[in-house]
Amino acid sequence: MKSSFSRRDFLKAAGMLPLGLGLRPLLRRAGSISQAGDSRKNVLIVVFDAFSAYHLSFHGYARETTPNLRRLLDRAIVYHNHHAAGNFTTPGTASLLTGTMPWTHRAFKVFSHVDATIAGMNLFRAFEGYHRVAYSHNPLVDALLRQFRRDLDQHVPLNRLFLTSDPLSNSIFAADSDPASVAWALSLTKEDRGYSRSLFLSDLYEWLVKSKIAAYQPNFPLGLPRIEEGVYFLLEDAIDWMAAEASRMPQPYIGYFHCLPPHSPSAPPDDLHRTFARDGFQAPVKPVEVFGYGDWSPEQLAIARREYDEFILYVDREFGRLFDNLEKSGVLQNTWVVFTSDHGELFERGVRGHGLPLLYEPLLRIPLVIFEPGRSKRMDVHSRTSALDLLPTLLHLTGQPAAEWAEGAILPPFAEEQPDRRLYAMYASRNDPKAALTQATVALIEGNYKLQYYFGYEELGPRAERLQLHDVESDREELHNLFDERREVGDAMLDDVKSKLAEVNQPYL
Repeated sequence: MKSSFSRRDFLKAAGMLPLGLGLRPLLRRAGSISQAGDSRKNVLIVVFDAFSAYHLSFHGYARETTPNLRRLLDRAIVYHNHHAAGNFTTPGTASLLTGTMPWTHRAFKVFSHVDATIAGMNLFRAFEGYHRVAYSHNPLVDALLRQFRRDLDQHVPLNRLFLTSDPLSNSIFAADSDPASVAWALSLTKEDRGYSRSLFLSDLYEWLVKSKIAAYQPNFPLGLPRIEEGVYFLLEDAIDWMAAEASRMPQPYIGYFHCLPPHSPSAPPDDLHRTFARDGFQAPVKPVEVFGYGDWSPEQLAIARREYDEFILYVDREFGRLFDNLEKSGVLQNTWVVFTSDHGELFERGVRGHGLPLLYEPLLRIPLVIFEPGRSKRMDVHSRTSALDLLPTLLHLTGQPAAEWAEGAILPPFAEEQPDRRLYAMYASRNDPKAALTQATVALIEGNYKLQYYFGYEELGPRAERLQLHDVESDREELHNLFDERREVGDAMLDDVKSKLAEVNQPYL
């Protein structure tokens, strides 16, 4: 939290004047919700997008990517086998916010909403009676937050924490932001050949953007953190804002803050860039996938991985600063703080990124760390858990009524471990959300075994399906397909998956 108005603040404020004249103010604060004697704890959920647990040093990663988080773990509950329900932002976040599987909420595609029939079954509705506030840098997350805005006391506009942004889509025409963004792009942004549909506004806008980011560019060798070209932000600003909000919001509150880093494009600051350039790290060599964006070479993947790991250093530093500020302000005394992600990231098999029909562990394993008010001793939980579990757990911890629709379970140590539990994840971006699942990937994790069932894909040839069985304890890198070797295990798990698919498909047949 800043103690004075800095040079960075002055430059930002001055730079925003030309584009900020039409911006509407933030929603007015609701009156204080807390009542005399109200002992309910606050909840602060901090999500860092596309953060793979496979890149966490405290989970065994060879690079020291999280030194600040590591120092905080002595007072936290650390989950070592936590899994997303989807492999990119829309389904992963929708599952986190609704406590349901993608085959239930049906937010399969980029910018999808959850099915209208369950739109009211969300984290914010479940915390009625709390002050509910949410923000994300990520437009895909913001699309979901806009769907849930009736259950929010404060839906913070997308461009609130941008250095530069499209003012039409996020302020003047907030209710129709998608078509407004298209109009803005056609009018003011240039195509690859240097043309736009405006004779002079595009050049003016380009000059304004460049003038606003000029002071920050020297500090970011790979470019400023950005949503896309022309839309930039600083993670420091989000951290400062979160710390301030957490100390002044009406209590009790639940805050959901979803930051874009370490999602691509990786943009570590100059003091962290090339930290791991000569550390000798070598990733395991793996076969190239039939699903891919264009077969990245091992050399390209190594560079992309290094830059991602350095971007994680930036996230780690800023989260450490947030935590320290929350402690100094006294927020931690009565606030549950959750550190997690919506999905992971892949730098192997010729693939860099996420959002493909792949459900390997680096895409599904995500961090989960819970800081309990007053906790001074570390606890490690090694049982397999799901992002679906967060909603029912937070309701349980704050004494709220259970959400009957939620498909997750209360996390240990707040409930008994379930050693025989089955965890599912899925990808169905090519499937019509209003139709039965005929082209998708489903992963089932049971015990040490994980089955990936691919079906309906033309890339897989005439049979259009593929089966992969891995022992994710002994084969952490998922290099050895055991389906033929341990056919009894594989067939039993496949039967479970097909039975579940028949169940969830029934309403769409």
